[in-house]
Amino acid sequence: MQLTGAQIVIECLKEQGVDTVFGYPGGTILNVYDELYKHSGEITHILTSHEQGAAHAADGYARATGKVGVCMATSGPGATNLVTGIATANMDSIPVVAITANVGVSLLGKDSFQEVDIAGVTMPITKHNFIVKDVSILADTLRAAFRIAKSGRPGPVLVDITKDVTSNTCEYIPYEVTEILRKQSTITEEDLNTAVSAIKAAKKPFILVGGGAIASDAAEALKAFVDLVDAPVCDTLMGKGAFNGEDSRYFGMIGMHGTKAANLGVSACDLLIVLGSRLSDRVLGNAKTFASNAKILHIDIDAAEINKNKHADYSVIGDLDIILKRLNARLPQMDHHEWVEEVQELQKKYPLHYEKGFLSGPYVIEKLNEITGGDAIVVTDVGQHQMWAAQYYKYKTPRSLLTSGGCGTMGYGLGASIGAKMGRKDKLVFNIAGDGCFRMNMNEIATATRYNIPIIEIVLNNHVLGMVRQWQTLFYGQRYSNTVLNDHVDFCKVAEAMGAKAFRVTKAEEFEPAVREAIRLNIPCLIECVIAEDDKVFPMVAPGSPIAECFDDEDLGKQNS
Repeated sequence: MQLTGAQIVIECLKEQGVDTVFGYPGGTILNVYDELYKHSGEITHILTSHEQGAAHAADGYARATGKVGVCMATSGPGATNLVTGIATANMDSIPVVAITANVGVSLLGKDSFQEVDIAGVTMPITKHNFIVKDVSILADTLRAAFRIAKSGRPGPVLVDITKDVTSNTCEYIPYEVTEILRKQSTITEEDLNTAVSAIKAAKKPFILVGGGAIASDAAEALKAFVDLVDAPVCDTLMGKGAFNGEDSRYFGMIGMHGTKAANLGVSACDLLIVLGSRLSDRVLGNAKTFASNAKILHIDIDAAEINKNKHADYSVIGDLDIILKRLNARLPQMDHHEWVEEVQELQKKYPLHYEKGFLSGPYVIEKLNEITGGDAIVVTDVGQHQMWAAQYYKYKTPRSLLTSGGCGTMGYGLGASIGAKMGRKDKLVFNIAGDGCFRMNMNEIATATRYNIPIIEIVLNNHVLGMVRQWQTLFYGQRYSNTVLNDHVDFCKVAEAMGAKAFRVTKAEEFEPAVREAIRLNIPCLIECVIAEDDKVFPMVAPGSPIAECFDDEDLGKQNS
């Protein structure tokens, strides 16, 4: 049948099982939006307040569901406003398809109104991108975009379509989407046997879980692997929830704000088993000293990650879920209870702690975990609140913490929480934000209220850029250059002006009633928690230092006494 390019876009989205799209219309993409209008009963479109919010919403939808998130924007500034969201998805390997429209083919390269080479702009921050100038290849291009986004190591793909392509016609042939096969051609018997031998030989193995365990849906195989190896487990920020945070062999997050038990345990192990982590600088600290007593077994779907940041003694390349299942079939039941107990002693000696009795970031997160039973989706922005959310909430299942790990994008959370709630209407969704981050994305409260999307925004308001101020306190002689936000902005009034219910909490005992009322109301709500400006995230590792040199407030007190 003959269809216009705009009609083909909609038919391809339906083929791919897309039920929700986030975006913002404009001149060059109007033909596509006209077709969306005709198919509103099949595809829900969420009009965000800003295109960046649409990109983050598509990202949050993808993280929460495991499906491909979709966002749309018009040419020029509409397309460039997606860039930060695309980069965020790229750094964290999130499958997103961004569809933009551009000026007509005859106007390309002439500095036409709202013309930007968005394919060129996004080339370094996408897994792949396309510009479509011929309607006859549009359907195949869109299908390829979805396939690329979710195959192998996932990532964002951009498809830029010229406006004339959206109005031109061609023959459209329906296509039945087939399952994408998991990457296993790179898994060799030699590598598996070497890995098994290394694991068997280890006396003090430690398992480090990264975001790849979530991308590959490997939670079940991971649990079986941990049971067989009988080893302590830690995770990266992106790996949270892949392994149950309430398990007795779980010792928290590793790295700059990791637990002392995890950092000291990894520093003392003789085999570090890295599962789906790129071992970034925030994990490694000083790369030369990281796990210096250990051999490293690195398992990842992307061969480029092996030896990139840290030398691996052994490696297996391929889909993590498949690899773990094959290893599990070859491994005997092992017993490392003495080693696990050694790390448990570290945990008892160096527990996470904070000053009780008043409202603080750790208190808010710990109480939220108690209220929800650890069964909510927690989204965060970036900063101190993000680290407290990683430390004090017990993530028991995958896709329960959504956060910008690699890019560290302030302003990510509110859009992402909207996308998460649209994808998982059965779950409570909270966004944890700092006041600095909320200033960057507060306009998306209007998106939540427009569609009555019942997300709960918790703003930890310390009237400063908390994480930057923490660094200024510790490393910059308390010179607080442009980090004080103590002005007259009233977040509760802002939220109420956009149609949300708002609560201001200044005492610890006020927090739980506010959360329970927000849950009961089941409408968009904001809870502003006013906390002290100098609360800090501990433990901490100074940039570039060995992770074994993690310190907390007690260590600083001893040092200064």
